[in-house]
Amino acid sequence: MGFKCGIVGLPNVGKSTLFNALTETAAAQAANYPFCTIEPNVGEIGVPDLRLQKLAVLAKSEQIVPTRILFLDIAGLVKGASKGDGLGNQFLANIREVDAIIHVVRCFEDTDITHVEDKIDPIADIETIETELMLADLDSLEKRVDTLEKKAKGNDKEAKETLSLINRALALLREGKPARFVERKPEEEDLFHSLGLLTSMPVLYACNVDEASAATGNDFSRKVEERAKQEGAVAVVISAKIESEIAMLPSGERADYLAAVGLKETGLDRLVRAGYALLHLVTYFTAGPKETRAWTITQGTKAPKAAGVIHSDFERGFIRVETIGYNDYVAAGGEVGAREAGKMRLEGKDYVVADGDVMHFRFAT
Repeated sequence: MGFKCGIVGLPNVGKSTLFNALTETAAAQAANYPFCTIEPNVGEIGVPDLRLQKLAVLAKSEQIVPTRILFLDIAGLVKGASKGDGLGNQFLANIREVDAIIHVVRCFEDTDITHVEDKIDPIADIETIETELMLADLDSLEKRVDTLEKKAKGNDKEAKETLSLINRALALLREGKPARFVERKPEEEDLFHSLGLLTSMPVLYACNVDEASAATGNDFSRKVEERAKQEGAVAVVISAKIESEIAMLPSGERADYLAAVGLKETGLDRLVRAGYALLHLVTYFTAGPKETRAWTITQGTKAPKAAGVIHSDFERGFIRVETIGYNDYVAAGGEVGAREAGKMRLEGKDYVVADGDVMHFRFAT
């Protein structure tokens, strides 16, 4: 598995331009007017990971299969979207499908590109969208309360638990705080997720800056970074214009272009790394003559469940897993060398998979 990100923001902040660049396609129509993106454009790409190439060479693999990331470019939002204004209803329905929100925030000035509010204020833009999402969540939760209260009076255990979570969420939302800050126990996490709250999604702010600010950011982006820090979110500085130019270059010319504009890596690499950190994801690998493949799991995942990402039979029939750390695999020149050096370990059902593990699962059919 990879992860699914919804790219959101006010109209004309650079969402579609960024989507086109990240997916290296022209699937989204980028235009200087609101609502040019009506249906959510979808782009799926391989997650960049330099470790794959090294493993494939050592394993003499025929092909490389990266893990995947899915981007949804969702229609621009305006004030009143929670009540159906603009394309609000479509926006709110599409955003419920994702694992995380990439909130593109305009952090550049350009008189040729209009702003829906006629001013450049990234914090106000963030608050506009967050307010609409909170209003939508409030409406959604308030509609459920009466029914749940009746069930709870009848000693319905699940109704009581759900009502408790909803009341905690409502208290926060009425204070103008997103639902992701609801205090909850680990055992309540699945039930909380089932509520489908828009403001429960992890948020990654993409500060879309001008080309000159791509390496260092600017006053606008620093305001967003400070806000992200205060709320425990993540902010990444990125220039959609630069990313779109990189996307048009042959792969062999991209490193020189990046160096020329003062960057060490693409915005996609930074976004993916930030997204993995935000969602607490790690990658393990399988490597052999046929293919070297990356698999994405959540931090703390134990070996049987990690095996289930490949196939449910692997999880059901799990016996043990042969594990070699990535650095050990490379240093020893591959699997054979790692075995001979005593770097291959046999791990059981309680083993927590680490980022970079190269694994071979043993299972009973």
